[in-house]
Amino acid sequence: MSQTSRFRRALVTGGGGFLGSYVCEQLLSSGVEVIGVDNFSTGHRSYVEHLMGRSGFTLVEADVIEEFDTPGSVDLVMHLASPASIPEFYRLPLETLLVGSQGTHNALRIAHRCGARFVLASTSEVYGDPLKHPQDEEYWGNVNPIGARSVYDEAKRYAEAFTTAYGNKHGVSVGIARIFNSYGPRMRPDGRVISGFIAQALDGVPLTIHGDGNQTRSPCYVEDTARGLLAIAESDYGRPVNIGNVHEVTIRDLAQLILEVTGSRSPLKFIEADADDPRQRCPDISRAERELGWRPQVALEEGLRRTVAAASKPSADWK
Repeated sequence: MSQTSRFRRALVTGGGGFLGSYVCEQLLSSGVEVIGVDNFSTGHRSYVEHLMGRSGFTLVEADVIEEFDTPGSVDLVMHLASPASIPEFYRLPLETLLVGSQGTHNALRIAHRCGARFVLASTSEVYGDPLKHPQDEEYWGNVNPIGARSVYDEAKRYAEAFTTAYGNKHGVSVGIARIFNSYGPRMRPDGRVISGFIAQALDGVPLTIHGDGNQTRSPCYVEDTARGLLAIAESDYGRPVNIGNVHEVTIRDLAQLILEVTGSRSPLKFIEADADDPRQRCPDISRAERELGWRPQVALEEGLRRTVAAASKPSADWK
């Protein structure tokens, strides 16, 4: 993304979430006025407290499932609102489906009315438990539509379909980011694997691994993820784009690396596998490289060191 954005004013749904806070931060740094919208059902005020009072940032507390409005016009809508971890899906199953359906519709209506560019934050979960490896954007996925993870998987698949259809029907410029396992400073232990492992390691308790630990993920440092989302926004590209890191790691090796970075002597504890847990997850990012000139810059070990350093500070909010 260029130092100065082509946009003047952006709406970020889920702006009070983990990734949303970094998107807001990068937009502000590129000279864009930002309206962050969140109902804090899964986000947390600690994510955006450093932005409060900053010139150009406005926080609106609202539920995007309900029809909502924003003060004035915008020329960019970033739709990031959604629960994003397994415990949150289980706690808010209907809300997860509704934010992918009605929430997406409401955000698109604002983009249409304002003539704004629209970017949907989708997910690698649209590939389900993939039968193709690595996953490129032409792969249709292997999703259990009524499984344990289905409320999130299908919400995002529907959101992609709705975004594409709405853009075609109403002439709205739309982009879709399929995000792979973001992590970084400020991430609370909400059920996602890296923040959970770090919290356990710092507390000196066993690191809990679901299943045998041989399933793989491709963690992407959050600042790289946010850059990818904004690269999609700055482009006029309209097809889905994988935003992730090609460095694939097993959950077991990830746990061991976090023990090394933290200096913790916590043991590993293996418990029953999560239902429908994908065995392999790694993006093909050739489309992002070709169409956006984007690729991740922060290596896994360096990203983990930054994340652990932030979590180790006495002021870190891990409640």
